[in-house]
Amino acid sequence: MSTPTLQTVPALGTHPVAGSNPSRAETREQLSKATYDLLVIGGGILGISTAWHAAQSGLRVALVDAGDFAGATSSASSKLLHGGLRYLQTGAVKLVAENHFERRAVSRTVAPHLANPLTFYLPVYKGGPHGAAKLGAGVFAYSALSAFGDGVGHLLSPAKAQQDVPELRTENLKAVAVYGDDQMNDARMALMTVRAAVDAGAVVLNHAEVTGLRFTRGRVTGAELKDRTSGDEFGVSARLVLNATGPWVDHLRKMEDPNAAPSIRLSKGAHLVLKRTSQWKAALATPIDKYRITFALPWEDMLLLGTTDEEYEGDPRDVSVTEKDIDQILDEAAFSVRDQQLKRDLITYSFAGLRVLPGGPGDTSKAKRETVVTEGTGGMLSVAGGKWTTFRHIGRTVMKKLESLPGHPLGDDFEPINELPKRMPLPGVANPRAVAHRLLVDNPAPGPRMAADTAKHLATHYGSLAFDIARLANENPELAERVHPDAPEIWAQVAYARDHEWAETADDVLRRRTTLTIRGLATDEIRGKVEDLLGKK
Repeated sequence: MSTPTLQTVPALGTHPVAGSNPSRAETREQLSKATYDLLVIGGGILGISTAWHAAQSGLRVALVDAGDFAGATSSASSKLLHGGLRYLQTGAVKLVAENHFERRAVSRTVAPHLANPLTFYLPVYKGGPHGAAKLGAGVFAYSALSAFGDGVGHLLSPAKAQQDVPELRTENLKAVAVYGDDQMNDARMALMTVRAAVDAGAVVLNHAEVTGLRFTRGRVTGAELKDRTSGDEFGVSARLVLNATGPWVDHLRKMEDPNAAPSIRLSKGAHLVLKRTSQWKAALATPIDKYRITFALPWEDMLLLGTTDEEYEGDPRDVSVTEKDIDQILDEAAFSVRDQQLKRDLITYSFAGLRVLPGGPGDTSKAKRETVVTEGTGGMLSVAGGKWTTFRHIGRTVMKKLESLPGHPLGDDFEPINELPKRMPLPGVANPRAVAHRLLVDNPAPGPRMAADTAKHLATHYGSLAFDIARLANENPELAERVHPDAPEIWAQVAYARDHEWAETADDVLRRRTTLTIRGLATDEIRGKVEDLLGKK
């Protein structure tokens, strides 16, 4: 499938506006009255991707999450779709090639409106853990495994690199290795995948906590739930239940079997978001030691720094960024970033997520990011681990596992996953530059034209669905106003999040459906207005 050209993007006046999502009460009733082929518990990207692929296969699918979709680790990543340069050190050549294939499929065909290419500079300093020749050969091999689709990995002079990254520290800088990967807004990518699952027939509900499992003759056949927004209790029956709760996967396994042994361990990854002191045309990936790299990424007009990697043993709900994390991230960034860009008063937001790793000994930074699928004593499947980059592959892998279960618990009335299209696009797929152009030139209603930064933001976060938001703004001038003067978002996005993207709380809107929180602009006044628009006051 080719990327749509400018001529194929519909004009504002011709793009149909989809109907609103059903109410929570309607969804609860729908969930409680039907028997589903598959109940997915957990609305992170692993659960969402599996629900999407299962619904495409013709299964009756339900998806629930105790919090918001992508409300935990899936919106707390490093925002990268990448092949995994560091995996070359361990000889995992096949893994890197597979990651590159998935990365390019997502960024070129599945979601070109939500991902964008990003050039990485890997600085080589005197006394650093790797030499220039080794890194030069490494980035060449890395680009070769991507069939040179992002150019040829090579070495660059420090002077040229500093032109693109003005805050690059050049003292003792010997050379810079160059390679290409892709970047995304992880929360937006997850939400579009939820929408794709719903478009394929899945029934979804966030803020619905599992309070217990249903059993039939010893097998898990559903779950008891509580709607956290209303307090209503209800249940869902299903032929098969998938536990995709990420850091909580063992908590749910113990609901199935109180004697279940721990299957995972957790690693905390913290990040900082800072205001940029200059424009960056590339990202920095700086080796800290033989295994770890620290990133400095231009993202959402800001600078994203991180990440940490340390074992975490507390309650997943309590994960947070500590002063120690902030010190570590800033200290490691200082290897390659000048001090004026690392002042604490530039920090607008910090966040931490938990990587789910297979149980076992050893340093978490050296552990493989592999996906593990297990079957419990009651027949519940649990999936944990993996990488954002391979979310489609993980969904397909879980579906193949479901298909291979003895006794065909899903029945025969579904299409095998291998027969589905390999590169099904996500909703809104379009060339974002073409969408932004149409948003700027099309204005069927009287009034001021859309600002250029708003048009670009809508195009790169919604694709062609941005026209629905533009129509809301055209029909109601108040919705065309900016939420905050220093951010590109407009109030129409809040109304759209409420009616079409399952937003229930101010955090759902400000943290995951817009960028207000990460920019440090989610003031009490704005939060109150968002709650008013959501009808929560």
